[in-house]
Amino acid sequence: MTQGIDSQRLIGGWRLVSALTNGKVNPERGEKPTGLIFYDPTGWMSVQIQGDHSPIEIAGQEPTPDEAQTALSRYWAYFGTYTIDERARTVTHHRTASVNPGWTRHPDFVRAYEFLTADRVVLRPQAPARNGNELVWERLR
Repeated sequence: MTQGIDSQRLIGGWRLVSALTNGKVNPERGEKPTGLIFYDPTGWMSVQIQGDHSPIEIAGQEPTPDEAQTALSRYWAYFGTYTIDERARTVTHHRTASVNPGWTRHPDFVRAYEFLTADRVVLRPQAPARNGNELVWERLR
C-alpha cells in the first residue's frame, strides 16, 4: 500500500468524540456515543460504534427477537480494507463483513476526511450516503 502523508497520519487507533447530523446530535447515536476505529499500515481497518442509550434489559436467559433487534439497531460494526485518495481527501472503507444487515448492497463506504488537529480527524460520508453526518475521532494515546 503506497502511503502519503495523510495515510501515515491516519494509521492507528481513534476514539469517537462526537456524532453529528447537520451540526446537531444524531438521535440514532445519542449525545455521547462510544466507538473505536483502527487503521493498520497494511491496509486493514475496523470500526465499532455503540449508541448512547440505556442498556437493554433482557426478560429471560436469551434476548427475545425484539430485544435483539433493538440492540442491533444501536450498534454499528464492520471491518475490511481501506484505500486513501489524498487528492480527493477521501478514505474508502471496503467492507469484508458487517454486523449490519444489507451491507453487501453498498460494500464500499467513501468518507471525506479532514484533520482538525494532529490528534483529531473528522469523517463525513460521501456518495451514496451524503446525509450530513460527521464523526469526530481523537487519536488513542
